Amino acid sequence: MQKLFEEVENEITHLFLKLNKISSFNHEKVLNAFRELNISESCFYGSTGYGYGDLSREKLDSLYAKVFKGEDAVVRTQFVSGTHAIVKSIMGIVRPGEEIISATGTPYDTLSNALGIYERNAGLLKDFNILYKEIPLTSEGLPDLENLKCALSSRTKLVLIQRSRGYQNRPSLSIKKIESIVKTVKDFNQNIVCLVDNCYGEFVENKEPTEVGADLVVGSLIKNPGGSLAPTGGYVVGKQELIEKVASSLTAPGLGSSIGASLTDPRLLFQGFFMAPLVVTEALKGAIYTACLYEKLGFEVSPRYDEYRTDIVQAIKFNDQELLENFCHYLQRFSPVDSMAVPEASWLPGYRDKIIMAGGTFIQGSSIELSADAPVKPPYWLYLQGGISYEYTKIIINKTTEKLFEKIKK
Repeated sequence: MQKLFEEVENEITHLFLKLNKISSFNHEKVLNAFRELNISESCFYGSTGYGYGDLSREKLDSLYAKVFKGEDAVVRTQFVSGTHAIVKSIMGIVRPGEEIISATGTPYDTLSNALGIYERNAGLLKDFNILYKEIPLTSEGLPDLENLKCALSSRTKLVLIQRSRGYQNRPSLSIKKIESIVKTVKDFNQNIVCLVDNCYGEFVENKEPTEVGADLVVGSLIKNPGGSLAPTGGYVVGKQELIEKVASSLTAPGLGSSIGASLTDPRLLFQGFFMAPLVVTEALKGAIYTACLYEKLGFEVSPRYDEYRTDIVQAIKFNDQELLENFCHYLQRFSPVDSMAVPEASWLPGYRDKIIMAGGTFIQGSSIELSADAPVKPPYWLYLQGGISYEYTKIIINKTTEKLFEKIKK
């Protein structure tokens, strides 16, 4: 297979030039923000207890706000996941009797579960008497702006926009597509809050959703912006008035964003954010390599290797459960951590199907490091994400593929 690996690399190298330009732009944006905010060693020590006057917390909030062009931010290790940050954002803003509309179809499993979309006897919607609608995607997997326009009403308080695909077979959203959704909403009523789930999309393009009118942008620190160094946490960036409501939902009314000890080594959060544009670019290069390789091997992939990318996720369609599971087994075997483990499909909290997950990551569940997961159901799409360096991704994918095809030939 060595000849095929070399052929793939020769075919994709020219695509890296465009990625490098975006990376350079985002590097400079982050570097300038560090300098303008006078980030110093004293920001790296954190606090204990209530965290009053925590310089690291205040500077990190300001850093995210400046880079993502928001008025304010709340960046906390107390957010246990991106889903948690989204739910606390909704709880801080939406009140009983008001309405949420999902503009991008059904949200991914764990958020749907938290909202109570499937089990109406539990979750945020029923328990807090919050109304809910979702706008199905078009046959091309794109937001249906006409149906969204018709669905908006005087009760609509918040429109949820999911940038990445989750486990849906649809393209992730570009900043341009997000802008069109926001414009549709704001043309109807400027006061409706547009919240973008930005997971897997940070630093992939040269703008973030806050730069095209989104009121709140939410994500996880163990994905793109943590740069593979952040040990846990999430962020919310956006309008100052809304950010304070989100912070109050996380802590308590009257306390808001002025309290909360750092809890972990703040240096990792700063340094991870500083490294994020580079790590994201490396992950994108690995995704392009994997897409090209598996296209040549006859698999359906999404996006295709030469398509414009708006997140770091690469999907591969296996059409066979055993093939899917074997891929995960080999990926785990060649990972740097827990290489001796054997992934098994199992029921995980918040998911509707059995899930198989592979990834020997330094941070548990980190999906900016190379990992793969899939719902174990036809047509057996696998979702690959991350990769701290292109070279590591290429080595692991090559070894995984060699073993997979040795198994197929037997």
